[in-house]
Amino acid sequence: MLTVDYDLLDLRPGMTVLDLGCGEGRHAFEAYRRGARVVAVDRGESEVRTTKRWLGAIAEAGEAPAGARYEVVRGDLLALPFPDASVDRVIASEVLEHIPDDATAMAEIARVLRPGGTVAVTVPRYGPERVCWALSDEYHANEGGHVRIYRGDELRARLSAAGLVPGAQHHAHALHAPFWWLRCAVGVERDPAAVRAYHRLLVWDLTERPWVTRTAERLLDPVIGKSLVVYAEKPAVPAAVSEPGLERTAV
Repeated sequence: MLTVDYDLLDLRPGMTVLDLGCGEGRHAFEAYRRGARVVAVDRGESEVRTTKRWLGAIAEAGEAPAGARYEVVRGDLLALPFPDASVDRVIASEVLEHIPDDATAMAEIARVLRPGGTVAVTVPRYGPERVCWALSDEYHANEGGHVRIYRGDELRARLSAAGLVPGAQHHAHALHAPFWWLRCAVGVERDPAAVRAYHRLLVWDLTERPWVTRTAERLLDPVIGKSLVVYAEKPAVPAAVSEPGLERTAV
């Protein structure tokens, strides 16, 4: 289940891509299949192991182009172990809402991006997330849970403050919003029949991609899409300007 639109990210073969807070690797897998040089980063040991195992399986199955590469490392988004201006694309999906010092995380993203590079940031959308918080403290108030809810204009302003230029945005996963409202209403650790039935619907949608659910989600995403996705670019280095009174001489 992808949240990022790789066409809007303009991901091309041979690019170096960081998947920050990769979890179990869903975005790293797609970037690898598209021929990128992927570096998946997470703080969790189990997440790193799982992502590395599945990327290896993709390689063994021949599902990635010959030039694609991958690496999986443990790392901290507040102090990324990468040089300045060293990557072409960054994906930070559903991670910034977990980080108290998100300003430092965004500054680190801007630091490692090459001039002209693009980051795709996804966070829970304000409206659907506010409903979840109102229904259940258990949903977010736990170790490593969500520490804030972003409004769209607030997220764009924070990215701008980090030196990035926000551009296109969209919403995703409308069918998942009612599922989480239901879980929050009955208790996130409970698994009644209604929750199981809805989960089966989501699995069916994920595996079969039927037109009815795909159409429904496309129509509902602008209204109740659970995730907000913002694409932002690091400005290119300005071209050198000649000093007044001096002419360029062709040689």
